[in-house]
Amino acid sequence: MALMPKRVKFRKNHRGRCRGLAQRGNEVSFGDYGLKVLERGVIRGSQIEASRVALSRHLGTAGKYWIRVFPYKSYTAKPAETRMGKGKGDVAFWGCPVKPGQVVFEIAGVEESVAREAFRLQASKLPVKVKMVKRGALA
Repeated sequence: MALMPKRVKFRKNHRGRCRGLAQRGNEVSFGDYGLKVLERGVIRGSQIEASRVALSRHLGTAGKYWIRVFPYKSYTAKPAETRMGKGKGDVAFWGCPVKPGQVVFEIAGVEESVAREAFRLQASKLPVKVKMVKRGALA
């Protein structure tokens, strides 16, 4: 089952622009280690779920993790080989626009080497470049 909001005021959003750096959600708040985004982009709900599964399988019962993003925005697409006009396309997926500096996942209760490997597995599931950061560390 894909991540998506239970209900929204409007089904179809404008895409808008995602400029600047992350002002909020740019520090490790809950865990000891975080996965920080280095470039702007859109993370789909299915990609968040795939990286969550990779993380939970690697950690097992050890440690605890937090997901700091949620796919709240709908993205539409028209079918292939369709002529222009005839309105906006159907919702193709739900995504979360992310800015550089935003922390998307956090881990606590495990050693640094375990966290590093878990984040490496997660990074392969995400469409943006990421790096591991420690709590309280600058940059």
